Amino acid sequence: MNRLIALSLATPLACLPAACAERATDEPDAEAEAATFQTIMPEDPDALAFQETVGYSDAAIVGDLVIQAGVVAVPEEGDEGMQPAFTRAFDQIGKTLTRAGVGWDDVVEFETFHNGPMGPQLDEFVEVKNRYITAPFPAWTAVGVTELYEPTALVEIKVTARR
Repeated sequence: MNRLIALSLATPLACLPAACAERATDEPDAEAEAATFQTIMPEDPDALAFQETVGYSDAAIVGDLVIQAGVVAVPEEGDEGMQPAFTRAFDQIGKTLTRAGVGWDDVVEFETFHNGPMGPQLDEFVEVKNRYITAPFPAWTAVGVTELYEPTALVEIKVTARR
C-alpha cells in the first residue's frame, strides 16, 4: 500500500512534453531564478577583506530567499551581562536584511548556535530576540555547540528570509 501511495505522489512530477511546455509558462523560469543569485558583502573594509580571504558573504540571495550567514554575538569590555552582545548581533542582522530588501517580518527560519550550555544564555537571549522577532514566528532551531569560529562568541545567529 505504501508503495502505491509513493508512486501516485511521484506521478504528477512527470509529464508529457506538451504538458511540460504548457506548465512551464505558469511556473518561474529556473534559469532566470538561478541568474538572480546575488551576494551582500560587508561595507566595512576590514570585514570585507576578511570575508574575501575566508570566502563567504554576509548574505546570499537566490530567487525569493535571503540566506544570511551566521552573525556572532561577542561580549565587549564594559558590557554588563550578555544582552549588549546579543543586541549588537541582532542590529547587524537587521542591517543586512535591510540591504537585501527585507526585514524582520520576512524571516521564515531562525537558527542559533550557542557556545557552551544554553541554559545561562536563554533568558537574556530570548528577551533580546523578542524585540526583533514577533508573531507570526519563524521556525527556530537552537543548538548547543562546544566551539564557534570566533572563540569568544556566545552565540552565532543565522536567518533565512523571503522576499
